[in-house]
Amino acid sequence: MGNYKTHYNNLPEKLQERIIRDRKEHRENPYAFKDENVIRRNMDHDRANLWRPAFVRDTEKIMNVPFYNRYSDKTQVFSLFKNDDISRRALHVQLVSRIARNIGSMLNLNTDLIEAIALGHDIGHTPFGHAGERELSKLYEAHTGRYFNHNVHSARLLDDICGLNLSLQTLDGIICHNGELEMQEYRPVPCDSFEVFDCKKEECYTDSEAIKRLIPSTMEGCVVRVSDIIAYIGKDRQDAKKLGLFDEEPEYSQKTIGTTNAEIINNLIVNIIENSYGSDCLNMEPEYFDELKRAKKENYRHIYGNEKTERDFTTKIAPMFEEMYEKLLTDAKTLNEDTVFYRHHIRYIKEITKYSKTLKKDYLETPADDMVVDFIAGMTDDYFIDCHTRLFPDSPYRVEYRGYFE
Repeated sequence: MGNYKTHYNNLPEKLQERIIRDRKEHRENPYAFKDENVIRRNMDHDRANLWRPAFVRDTEKIMNVPFYNRYSDKTQVFSLFKNDDISRRALHVQLVSRIARNIGSMLNLNTDLIEAIALGHDIGHTPFGHAGERELSKLYEAHTGRYFNHNVHSARLLDDICGLNLSLQTLDGIICHNGELEMQEYRPVPCDSFEVFDCKKEECYTDSEAIKRLIPSTMEGCVVRVSDIIAYIGKDRQDAKKLGLFDEEPEYSQKTIGTTNAEIINNLIVNIIENSYGSDCLNMEPEYFDELKRAKKENYRHIYGNEKTERDFTTKIAPMFEEMYEKLLTDAKTLNEDTVFYRHHIRYIKEITKYSKTLKKDYLETPADDMVVDFIAGMTDDYFIDCHTRLFPDSPYRVEYRGYFE
């Protein structure tokens, strides 16, 4: 890649002129979601005002829930590295928000709604990234026949557990954000009530294919969904290079969208704006879509499936998940107030929700397996390791971080 020349596309001059003219004439996008159409479970609570509009309220609620703090120590892709320069999930959600607001601003969409969806979309993610998600789902399914998905759990955390009274539009964008499923065209599918939303969410627990059928109900949700992919494709390559994952850096094949993080972000944003301005859906050109799919496949081959990134998880962390699940499940069934589970999960939830006016039920009515999943999914990487050590001081499973100077 030493001789590779970067390239950055620009919007066509005629489109730039059209956008500038539309802005001067204060033209609205008829496909943007309007604040006055917001739907909440409790419409008498969280009414918008001039200084706290509808989706600004959602953003502030998300950012002030204690689980938001835990983004900072959750794996994005690379676990067990002491390296402040690689992405954690906190940076990822900020990058998604920035990219999505850029696209949304150019398309004249509701950027407040975009920000709320983006900042909340991964709040229910497990420790240790997608590997942790797969392991937790495997254990949950073995015990209950139900499936765990981080995007569904993000909505559960904010809506069912914390009772934040977030808007249907924000929650729908969060549950439908699945950045693992790329599409050439993102056309919103209506979701006009919480009854529809709740059925859609429950279906994801009982049907393993349901997650693949989710489509956001707003253009803003569609923007966040595609931005999630844009945010990680190049950044993961950047991080892999910083960690010395490759003996020799791979030759990525993308020539249209580019191969570096900056190129990929710029060129996909430009192509989406160019093919979506004034439209009722998001689009990218077939060539760009094909390269995006190929870029993901190359990342899986070179990065996500890399032996160095998988070894510690499969030999150490996965067995720790199993030990923890079984132990915590026993404690969840007894609800002994002296256990780690009760003191560090049940009391934590009670403290968070003591002022909520929109909780649907007492958390103690939750099935034991669900409470265990809630606890583990809410952990950061370090919290998970410390909790395992506390519960199993003599366990043979121990992990070591790769230090700053190794």
